[in-house]
Amino acid sequence: MLSPRLPGPATEGLVTAVEIDTSIWVYALIRRAHQGGAFATVGRRGDSRGGAVLVKLVNRRAGEARLLAEATRGDGERFWMQPIGSTIEADLDAYIEKAIRIDPDVWVVEVDDPEGRHFLTEPVEAG
Repeated sequence: MLSPRLPGPATEGLVTAVEIDTSIWVYALIRRAHQGGAFATVGRRGDSRGGAVLVKLVNRRAGEARLLAEATRGDGERFWMQPIGSTIEADLDAYIEKAIRIDPDVWVVEVDDPEGRHFLTEPVEAG
């Protein structure tokens, strides 16, 4: 996860990316969701320093769900995409289990919001 770019002493005015721990980023997302009136929780804790993150969005009232995964464009821009097109929660859970087998450091954040908001600050591509 990237934080705002900060000038470093060796770069004299140039900016460099600063990585923040995944755990800090995850808990900031959960806090944004709570402040927005949604419920959010860590569904699975991954590596605190550098684990990938999957965000499972659920609207239990409407019976809808979708999954978002972070990706990086060729120019280095980070964005979120739907790695699976299904909106069936059991399908999303199966995808998450497969992702965990491949990468045991992955985090899963679950956001339950009746308005379907994701609370991410990076761009999200429509699926």
